[in-house]
Amino acid sequence: MAHTLLVIALAAAMALWSALPAKAQGLIRDAEIERGLREISAPILNAAGLSPAQVKVLLLNDSSLNAFVADPNHIFIHTGLVLRMNRVEELQAVIAHEAAHIANGHLTRRMANMKAARRGALIGLAVSLAAGAANPRAGAGLAIGSQETAKRLFFAHTRAEEAAADQSAARYMARAGVDPSAAVDVLNIFRGQEALSVSRQDPYTRTHPLTRDRIRAMQGAATAYAGNAREDPRAQAWFSQVQGKLSAFLRAPGWTLNRVKKNDTSANALMRKAVAYHRKPDKRRAFSNINALAQARPNNPYVHELRGQIHLENRDFRTAVNAYGRAVQLAPNEPLILAGYGRALLALNSSDGNRQALQALEKSRQRDGLNPRMLRDLAQAYAKAGNNGMASLTTAERYALSGRLKDASVHAKRAEGLLPRGSASWQRAQDMIFAAQSTKR
Repeated sequence: MAHTLLVIALAAAMALWSALPAKAQGLIRDAEIERGLREISAPILNAAGLSPAQVKVLLLNDSSLNAFVADPNHIFIHTGLVLRMNRVEELQAVIAHEAAHIANGHLTRRMANMKAARRGALIGLAVSLAAGAANPRAGAGLAIGSQETAKRLFFAHTRAEEAAADQSAARYMARAGVDPSAAVDVLNIFRGQEALSVSRQDPYTRTHPLTRDRIRAMQGAATAYAGNAREDPRAQAWFSQVQGKLSAFLRAPGWTLNRVKKNDTSANALMRKAVAYHRKPDKRRAFSNINALAQARPNNPYVHELRGQIHLENRDFRTAVNAYGRAVQLAPNEPLILAGYGRALLALNSSDGNRQALQALEKSRQRDGLNPRMLRDLAQAYAKAGNNGMASLTTAERYALSGRLKDASVHAKRAEGLLPRGSASWQRAQDMIFAAQSTKR
């Protein structure tokens, strides 16, 4: 039940946030990128008194500049903001600011205000999780106003909250040994946004009030804590890898190839060239670069995962299975790598491959159920195994996670009729139907 609520609520939170249709956005799910974000955020979260194992930083595929929190366990950052940054300390400054909203209880107060309003739409992830822990059905049904009202009340921070978050963020950065002047650099990225019309402003400005007093106060805090800063080459290396991989996949291949020297054989350069040539497409050069990277980093699971992806998308299924299999050997509990392995096994279209795929995908889902592509593949694996009830239930969860709650309800009802009455899976289907219906009220 808790998982069903999480799927519904995350979709609702993303839909409430976005000024675009929910389907125009999506989470960036990549094992290496998420590992990098964990490494980068851990010292900040520890300094804030938050658990790095509980608070997850996720990237939303959106070219605008923004970051926000939707519940006490998730920080969302737009890819546009990450690609705009110049150094890891700037990303850590953003994480520190959003972590401060969690640590300072801003979300808790906002949830209480919205709960008291008693209007008619699902407010999103935060309230659903908070209520769902005690009463899952209540968690799915808590409501407030229209989408615009909910967006304004839930995501918009007051100037007092922003000032408090800034000061807390500076302290967290100082405790972690991170240069707090990076927070000033981030604010300067948004300087001038408030002079633009609302339609032209980046979302950050509409939800995080930006004033000259706020910038001056942050400059003062940065000066006060300047002596605590120390360089962290490992964090910077992870940042370069995260930013390099994002840009290689999101920007035009020519953009990447113009910025990586042909004779650069560093791991980051080989990765970026492999992705760029793969997307061009230039299969020969893509294979050449990814194979060189695999030879240079034979024990790096993310290299073998990327090699598997490139071969899979070039329909070289057997090589893809071998590459993903090596990645799984090196990182046996990484859910996103397991998901890729399952996808490659399904592509073999053999009885043994289908059986192994189902095992890998179920293991992936147990560790991370918020991966729409994995859910699609898992539904296919269930269907190939003749388990149409679980195929329909998994499809319902995938549609819910994508914000398509009407379609989710249709498949959940189908699953309810196919699954053994009273079973845990049958109950999940009922929970999905109830949660989807609650968003209509």
